[in-house]
Amino acid sequence: MTSPGNHHDELPNQAASHSPLLDVDISMFSNAGFDMSRVAIKRNLPVAQLYEEAIRKEGAVIASSGALINFSGKKTGRSPKDKRIVYEETSKDDVWWGPVNIKLDEHTFEINRERAIDYLNTRDDIYVFDGFAGWHPKYRIKVRIIAARAYHALFMHNMLIRPTREELENFGEPDFTVYNAGHFPANRFTTGMTSTTSVEINFKRREMVILGTEYAGEMKKGIFSVMHYLQPIKYGQLSLHSSVNQGKAGDVSIFFGLSGTGKTTLSADVHRDLIGDDEHVWSDEGVFNIEGGCYAKCIGLKHDKEPEIFDAIRFGSILENVTFDPETRDAMFEDSHITENTRCAYPINFIPNAVIPCMTSKQPSNVIMLTCDAFGVLPPVSKLTSEQAQYHFIAGYTSKTPGTEDGVTEPSPTFSSCYGQPFIVLPPQRYASMLAERMSHVKCNAWLVNTGWTGGKFGVGRRCPLKYTRAILDAIHDGSLANAEYEPFGPGLFDFQIPKAVNNVPSELLNPASTWSDRSAFEDQLKKLAGMFAEAFVQHENEVKPEVLKAGPHK
Repeated sequence: MTSPGNHHDELPNQAASHSPLLDVDISMFSNAGFDMSRVAIKRNLPVAQLYEEAIRKEGAVIASSGALINFSGKKTGRSPKDKRIVYEETSKDDVWWGPVNIKLDEHTFEINRERAIDYLNTRDDIYVFDGFAGWHPKYRIKVRIIAARAYHALFMHNMLIRPTREELENFGEPDFTVYNAGHFPANRFTTGMTSTTSVEINFKRREMVILGTEYAGEMKKGIFSVMHYLQPIKYGQLSLHSSVNQGKAGDVSIFFGLSGTGKTTLSADVHRDLIGDDEHVWSDEGVFNIEGGCYAKCIGLKHDKEPEIFDAIRFGSILENVTFDPETRDAMFEDSHITENTRCAYPINFIPNAVIPCMTSKQPSNVIMLTCDAFGVLPPVSKLTSEQAQYHFIAGYTSKTPGTEDGVTEPSPTFSSCYGQPFIVLPPQRYASMLAERMSHVKCNAWLVNTGWTGGKFGVGRRCPLKYTRAILDAIHDGSLANAEYEPFGPGLFDFQIPKAVNNVPSELLNPASTWSDRSAFEDQLKKLAGMFAEAFVQHENEVKPEVLKAGPHK
């Protein structure tokens, strides 16, 4: 069989075609409003040709490693305040409306959609990539990306699941279409617009429109939001912002964690196989990855620290907003003058221990919620009850450290529901309830693992050594931690159960109270953090069951 990703159709300006398949595709594009008399539709081009187009038309360069280097322009990260969902009858009763999912009326969507297509019609070439979101054939959706930049087509070639020749020939009508006209701004005077950027999803039309941002991650996370809606609503399956790996004995672990908690680092384990690093669905048949690739941070990347990611940066991958030495074309991973959010997108098969296809028929044995507590008071590991797991899943806590912004002199808490609040579409309790039901059904253990500070808060204590965190995970995976002896921690506040001993971890490290030299200072910080949790959870109080609310800390 020919390798996926190398099959393409190019529809020239003079759109005569001898292929019934291409006739159907042309009809789809012309019906969508594209001027087929002048634009060329370049569909699923080979990687090498996308390189050539990006170099010739967009100023991209080839790095010494073979990766393509390109730039996203003014926007170098997502624009969450500009994410909108169309308020329409098929989805309005399910969406979690508010600052995460901003309402947009159908008429304004039509205006912006027309604006996007009008812009795309001014291009000589339109790049199309047809692929899949979701590795399980029963639950996957067909996605069509329509973009003005070859770099965006290559990005989604890497991030979606690449079809075989047969799958591409029989692709038919997509389940969801993305119109990426990001170089062209939204009209900020149009009703509902607050800036020149808008990322809009219309579940009734099964379409997404991007205006005013060329940051490629908007496409990736937009499709993730679509899956966060479709999987629970249409298929009854649980979508998760998580990484997943599997042991040699078939035990599966799900890792939740916000940026800086170590999710990618800890799930990349040489003794375990990687199912995926970011987006998954826990289905009735097991767990499957939504994506066909990885989107890794590159700032400060070194081979000795993250060899798997470093070695994945080769021909076929994209370095986004990474500067380079003009003479050697070596990527300059330490340089952040464009953005701290430098990225690399590469197919998941570039990772040596990745499972292909990226799915497992095994049900998870462990759910691991990672937090980086810069206040230094949460235990390195706590065993959670079902109610605690739901509470902390909805809370989605980690903390930022001083020095990230001017004037920040102490750690600041970050709460992101379901460990991915910008991407969820339904109310958090919907996902949390499904998580609890699935955990109960398969008798899955839940853990809260703190990769943050011990012996004092940031600036006083030290970060928990990675080797001890890995030892804790080893004990989780081999089952010894589930059978350990436990003691209570933080009674009246967090009410955790923490182990008295873990192999290869100093016992005094397991209870944070014993690592602080000033016990009263520890208790003050513990109460302070509990109050932060309670304050942040107020918005969810009326949505969760009483026993879930009771499982969290209180002021």
